[in-house]
Parts: sequence; C-alpha cells; structure tokens
Amino acid sequence: MPWRECAVPDERLQFVILANQPASNVSALCCQFGVSRQTGYKWLGRYREAGAAGVVRERSRRPRSSPRRTPAEWTAALIAARRERPDWGARKLLTVLRRERPELPVVSSSTAHRILLRENLVAAEDRHRPALQRFERAQPNELWQMDFKGPPGFNQGIGPLSILDDHSRYLLALQQVGSTRLSGVRDTLEATFINCGLPEYLLVDHGTPWYNGYSPWGWSELSVWILRQGIRMVLSGVRHPETQGKVERMHEALQLALRKRHGCADRQCWLDEFRHEYNHLRPHEGIGMQVPASRWNPSPRPYQPAPQEWIYPAGWLVHGLAGEGQLCWLGRRWEISRALRGQQIALEVNGDRVLVHYCNITLREFDLRSGANIVLPVNPFRLLQG
Repeated sequence: MPWRECAVPDERLQFVILANQPASNVSALCCQFGVSRQTGYKWLGRYREAGAAGVVRERSRRPRSSPRRTPAEWTAALIAARRERPDWGARKLLTVLRRERPELPVVSSSTAHRILLRENLVAAEDRHRPALQRFERAQPNELWQMDFKGPPGFNQGIGPLSILDDHSRYLLALQQVGSTRLSGVRDTLEATFINCGLPEYLLVDHGTPWYNGYSPWGWSELSVWILRQGIRMVLSGVRHPETQGKVERMHEALQLALRKRHGCADRQCWLDEFRHEYNHLRPHEGIGMQVPASRWNPSPRPYQPAPQEWIYPAGWLVHGLAGEGQLCWLGRRWEISRALRGQQIALEVNGDRVLVHYCNITLREFDLRSGANIVLPVNPFRLLQG
C-alpha cells in the first residue's frame, strides 16, 4: 500500500469533521491521527469558534509575553556600541557596557552575540577561534615584544613600530617612523625608555635594524646600543611569527580597526587614539577582560643617556675602535665589527694568542704569529638570554 501523503491543515480539517459525527470517539480519532487528546480538543474548539478557517489557518507560536526578553534599551545600546566600534566583538562590547551603563540589566555574552547576528552586524571574517594555550611573563616589564606592522593599509613601505609588554599587553609605543632606518627606531625606543623605564628582555625578530644578517654575530649598531642599557635581547624563531604572538595579535586588531572604521593610518594622531583605546578602554580576553593599563606600571630601571663604560679586569688592554669598527694595534689594522664602532674593547694577551672582549662577551682571537683574525662562534642574542 503506497504511503498516503496529506498536508497538516487537511488532516486537521478531516479530524474535526469526523469528530463532529454522531457517536464519534475523540480519543480513538486522536490515536488514529497521531495527536494528543489536548491537541484534538483544541482543534475542535477552534472549529466550533471560527469554522474550517480557524482550523486550517496557521497561528503564531510566539508567546503572548516574554518576561525574560532582552530590554529594547539594552539592545539599542549594544547596537550603538557595535556601530561605534565595529571591530570589537560581543564580549568586549558587553564588558564596556557593564562598566559605563551599570543600570542596564545583566546579559550574557552569547545573548549579545545573537543580537549582533540578528542585526547583521557580524561578518564571516570577523569570527576566529580563541587561543587554546597562552603564555605570558609573570610581571610587567620582564619582556617587551617589538616589531613593525606590515604595510597593508598603510601608504608607506612599512607600518608603524610597535612595542608591547608581554605580561599586561600594554602598548608602550605605536609610532609611524616611515622606514626601518636606525635613527627613527632609536628615537622611538629612547622616548619609550624615558617614559616607561627599561625592560629586562626585548623580544625581536631577524629584521633590521636590530639584527644584521651580514654581521658575524648578527649584531647591529642598534643592538649594541640596547645591550649597553643592560637589556637582554631575545630572538624569535625564524619564520615563526607566533613567537611574537601578542604583538601580532595587536597588529590584527589594528588592521581590523583600519578596515572597519576607515581610519587614516598615515596620521600619527589616529595611531595615538588607537593606542589609548587599546590600553585604557578595550577589554582583552587574554587577561580576563581587563584593560592592559590595569596590569601595567612603569619599570623601576631608569634609562641612562650616557651609560658607564664596562669595567674590564686589571691587566687587560683597553682600546677604542675606529669609525669603521677596526682596531689599530701593533702596527696592524684588525677588523672587529662595524656595529661596535666607537666602543671600547679589551685585549687579553696570552703569549701569541690574544682574546678580544666586549663587555662580558668574547668576540675574536688574534694569532700574533700568523696574523690570523679568528671570529669566535658566539651568538650574543642567545648569550644574553641567560
């Protein structure tokens, strides 16, 4: 026997017609049509009240009242906040609303997200999975992350220079220097050191001007200047930007703000406004929806414009390097490193062998008999980590 297809309204009408027949059994009809007795008597009531139209017509299942419905005032406030900051998600907007509008009722972040979805205020590219595992230093200023923002969204060859505290996510500097030249980067670092103090470690990648791939040890003039401040430099993994994940995540937020708010990336004032918002207004999920400024404080280590020269052991010969980083000694010119030009080094003479030291790092060895100038395989960045 083939399956008998029948629309639901037709079945309702057939049910009420049979139920109104003399000597009909409503309970048996309910079993026959596969509905409960409550539903059967409801259909009968509608038929007796409004006829066949009352049974066939679909009625709204929306409840007459929703006592737990999100108030319209709160919904309007959320929508206005999202339109003001279209690059912020539901959790951040909800945290700010609770802080600025405590009189509004408490609403969950999932409810806020559903409202944004209903209003078509969440694009597919705005969604991302949260980090599964996080790492951070225990105290502020233990480690700073420094990197350049990529050029997309900026009308220059390079984006702004960013310096971020690892523990608090506090954005210490966001400066448009225009290039990776030493002068602009050093000026930005110096201003940051003056205002914020010195960190213990500085995490960088294998890029200019803090790393020189053509130098025997990767040293550059900037890394030497940082070293003299007593800051230990740490290198990120090659082709592993996740090593600097916190500053990269900030760059993602910056890029999203540029796209969503149509910001002017070439104006330093716009970058300053973004930095203030990032530090003082924008809740950060990685630190329990706190703002970075609540977890950061200046470093007690002051910046030294003219740091004292390194004190070498007695008996070592101290010499200053010439303008190209070479040493003139015993009637010969010994190449050391251009990054150390103008710096003082020390020679530890052991017969025909001479060790060349800079601060607590041994750089080279001279062989006075053969005249060989041997570069020692030392990585100052790794050495500074310990």
